[in-house]
Amino acid sequence: MSYNYALRPGTTQKLNTNNSSTASAAFGSQTEYIRIVGDANCHFVLGGSPTASATSALLPSGEIEMLKVSPGEKIAAIRNTSTSGDLFVTEMGA
Repeated sequence: MSYNYALRPGTTQKLNTNNSSTASAAFGSQTEYIRIVGDANCHFVLGGSPTASATSALLPSGEIEMLKVSPGEKIAAIRNTSTSGDLFVTEMGA
């Protein structure tokens, strides 16, 4: 079951998780949290200029995470297995 903690969903970005790190666009000025879900296992990292690696946090396929972020930050992701997939990143604000 998914919860959005009474936050308003905003822009959704789709990142292809392949064998090299892929970063999102910068989050908007009203973004306080992001909601992420992937259709394949992947690793992810947050930051100003993030690069995901095999040692970054793991997001199992189909799992939903809510993460606290700052405006202007980005998320980067890379696949965990030999199968590429997509990571859906939705900006959430009050």
